[in-house]
Amino acid sequence: MEGTKSELYFVFMNYDPQYERLRADRTKGGANELDLYLSRKHDQLLARTLQPGSYKKTLSLVIVDGFSVEITEDQASVLRSAKEVRLVEKNQELA
Repeated sequence: MEGTKSELYFVFMNYDPQYERLRADRTKGGANELDLYLSRKHDQLLARTLQPGSYKKTLSLVIVDGFSVEITEDQASVLRSAKEVRLVEKNQELA
């Protein structure tokens, strides 16, 4: 079944004023706070929308509000319907 094989996807979030405020703080403390905020935010989205243990988040991105996660196509569809999510794209290798 196509929907059961886990692959790497990138998830990009909708506009978040808290993210923008934290990103504007160029101090070391601000960078740490941004890292923690995004990691927690992304983890909460995954926990709220997908079954525990059915996915593996590989990283949170700071330059853009997004993350990468190993999920199935069916799970990608679920994430696409979350109101906080702007875009979910499967990783593609370039030849």
